[in-house]
Amino acid sequence: MTDRCGETAMGGLLVDVAAPTGDGGRRQATARLPRPSGPYPIGTTALHLTDTGREDPWRPGHRRELMVSLWYPTGRPATGEERARYMTPAAGAHFGGDDGAARLNYGVRPGSTDWAAIRTHARRDAPARPGDPRPVVLYSPGLGDPRSWGTALVEDLASRGYVVVTVDHTHEASEVAFPDGRLATSVFPALLRRPGPDTGAVLRRSLRTRVDDTRFVLDELSGLRRRPGLPTGLGGSPDLDRVGMVGHSAGGSTALQAMHDDPRIAAGINLDGRLHLPGPDGRTGVLLPGLARNGLDRPFLLMGSRNPDSGSHHRQPGWEALRRHSTGWCADLTLEGSRHGSHTDASSLLPQLARQGAIGADALAGDLGDVHPDRAELATRCYVASFFDRWLRGHDDHLLDGPSARFPEMTYER
Repeated sequence: MTDRCGETAMGGLLVDVAAPTGDGGRRQATARLPRPSGPYPIGTTALHLTDTGREDPWRPGHRRELMVSLWYPTGRPATGEERARYMTPAAGAHFGGDDGAARLNYGVRPGSTDWAAIRTHARRDAPARPGDPRPVVLYSPGLGDPRSWGTALVEDLASRGYVVVTVDHTHEASEVAFPDGRLATSVFPALLRRPGPDTGAVLRRSLRTRVDDTRFVLDELSGLRRRPGLPTGLGGSPDLDRVGMVGHSAGGSTALQAMHDDPRIAAGINLDGRLHLPGPDGRTGVLLPGLARNGLDRPFLLMGSRNPDSGSHHRQPGWEALRRHSTGWCADLTLEGSRHGSHTDASSLLPQLARQGAIGADALAGDLGDVHPDRAELATRCYVASFFDRWLRGHDDHLLDGPSARFPEMTYER
């Protein structure tokens, strides 16, 4: 299988595109996602799931509903309008509005960007490529981020032969668009604006909910063959004996906690997610029960940014405790010069938006640091793929053996 992980740069990955005209003649910015590096064209389909046995913790009296997307190899590349949208128009308008995660999490100016105009590289509802069942990777986004905010990484994994499942955590994600036209927006902005919120309790409830969401999605995947209306061949494509999980920020914490709680997850990656939360009295440094205290007996990877309280496990009490108590293979990587958004679509999309005036230089630097965004994108793709290839496929490119001359900006600890 050919990939681009040996390259020293990704020339031409980030490109300017013409901005469409928005309401009232106002020009809106837009952008393109980087091309997947694997050999397979990709398809995608969205599923609406309802957990009839669980009440939604953010909406008492309602069953828990989720939207997930599956990304998978297909036979023919998508062209033109066949390419699935990055977001629906309604979701994109909210994501880019005053209460959306584009502003709250990344400092993008409200109304400046046409998020729905961005296209993925996946053909919507395409038939799955025939062949043996493929390893599965679950993806959980950061706090407030929608499942689409990891699309560049997810498409790259799918193009390498994985079935990737992205999960929206309803009422926590900035917005979730359902097939009947409902748009479920996040309760977090209002919840955290209340006087004296117990932030620790809210975040602990979020983590429990996310882990429950993950385990429910795995249950649903086991019955995929019986689900009506799926693209041809997709029901038999996931190999549920080879399951990994990756997430960013709160999604990274979710990946490892779900791996701790559910033996079906064989390997996990935490992209800059803290494993310590404020306690009941508001103090920080209280470790999460179970995960950090007990450790993990299966392979996991910690990949941090160069934030003041991030990076090496030695600076994070939850990461340090997890390393100390774990018996499974593990490694700790820090992308020098990076910031918290560097392992997300922020690396590929925000520089393009900045060139069109949708985000200021200070906000961009706060999101991405001073590592070149092409390098952050490349490093994230290559280390994530190397890890899952090693532990889900038995293919070892030795990138994770130690420091690599291919990525001098990556600090490696074992």
